[in-house]
Amino acid sequence: MTNTPTLFIGIDLGTSGCRAIAIDAQHHIHAEVTVDLPAPLRSGSHVEQAPALWWAAVCQCLETLSLKVDPHHVRAIAVDGTSATLLLTDKQRKPLIPALMYNDARAISQADTIARLAPANTAAQGASSALAKLLWLSENGQCDSAAYVAHQADWVAGQLCEQTGTSSAFTDDNNALKLGFDAENKHWPDWLKNLNFPHRLLPEVVAPGTIIGRLNHALARRFGFPENTRIVAGTTDSTASFMATGACEIGEAVTALGSTLVVKVIAEKPIFAAEYGVYSQPLMVDGQQRWLVGGASNSGGAVLRQYFSDEQLHSLTSRLKPEQATGLNYYPLPSVGERFPVNDAQLKPRLEPRPEDDRVFFQGLLEGIADIEAQAYLLLARLGAPYPVSVRSTGGGAANSAWTHIRQQRLQTPECQTRMLKAQHTQAAFGSALLALSSINSLAT
Repeated sequence: MTNTPTLFIGIDLGTSGCRAIAIDAQHHIHAEVTVDLPAPLRSGSHVEQAPALWWAAVCQCLETLSLKVDPHHVRAIAVDGTSATLLLTDKQRKPLIPALMYNDARAISQADTIARLAPANTAAQGASSALAKLLWLSENGQCDSAAYVAHQADWVAGQLCEQTGTSSAFTDDNNALKLGFDAENKHWPDWLKNLNFPHRLLPEVVAPGTIIGRLNHALARRFGFPENTRIVAGTTDSTASFMATGACEIGEAVTALGSTLVVKVIAEKPIFAAEYGVYSQPLMVDGQQRWLVGGASNSGGAVLRQYFSDEQLHSLTSRLKPEQATGLNYYPLPSVGERFPVNDAQLKPRLEPRPEDDRVFFQGLLEGIADIEAQAYLLLARLGAPYPVSVRSTGGGAANSAWTHIRQQRLQTPECQTRMLKAQHTQAAFGSALLALSSINSLAT
């Protein structure tokens, strides 16, 4: 009988479901499980979900995972969640309210207050930020009986931990950004004192991958995991997805080709340029402080789906001629308005002229999105980030080899011949599993 390797579990809470992945120290996947989540409840700008749904999905994932692997070999668990999803709890960490989801945008007046009193480069700007949500909750009397404020990943990790009478509330660098945390100087900044909310609610901030506790005894017995299984501080889903790709060196970049276009490159120093929609997130690589510098365009796959069905996209892809540029100069947007690399709420889509041949039109759209990607990386380089030496791709468009060829052509510069690399993995849960693994590696060094 062969020895079962030590295992590390990553849990990802996304918009539509919960995924758990178990990997070993060589990054091999031993099992993965997905459980669907019901859609959040919407009422105008209010978007809410009951945290009990997350916990039920997490437990179902871990129960199923424990049947697929030897649970006695699990050493650590880390959780990622949607950025700026926020809830309040009592001292026993029981939710006092439904969670305000990442895209809840009710806190308009609170966002205006933050814009007046906070520096423009803080990630806490906007009605959907965690800080704007916390202000809204405070101004509506929801914080009076609260003991803790938590992000989605924080709360789930706390539920997994063995609780003690002196246990503190933790969050990680990445989740804390939209709550106003200064990740560069590692503190809650003084300008937060100008905002009216209970400052006692602000959690302690630790680096992703920091061990924050041990698995709850009852849960250890339930799932068959060792009682000394470590619970590790996680991160946001987008950061976990980046980590999953295998990008780890300065100058390595990841482009997410989903409904929107998101680009991020690893840099030595952070860049904050709100006027361009550019932000930075801390990233620890082998004990070294690095930064993910990037932005998100409104362009992307959502534009393609305005014109073509899945069947048409599949059919047209086989007819693409990436070596023959169409010459169409499109700026594909789903509607008026762009945030990055052009920050212009009045920018109109440029989608004319439309050729009679759908294949040419489709290729022109792909070329236009590729041009936006190239403009985005050039802007980041102009602001001080490294131009990508390599780009890994995630999202639905990553599998389109013709589009990859088009993108590679447009990303080349005289100074840098950017390589297009295959992502090691594309699931955020894999990135969280890597965080769990890194926590044990840090104990050994």
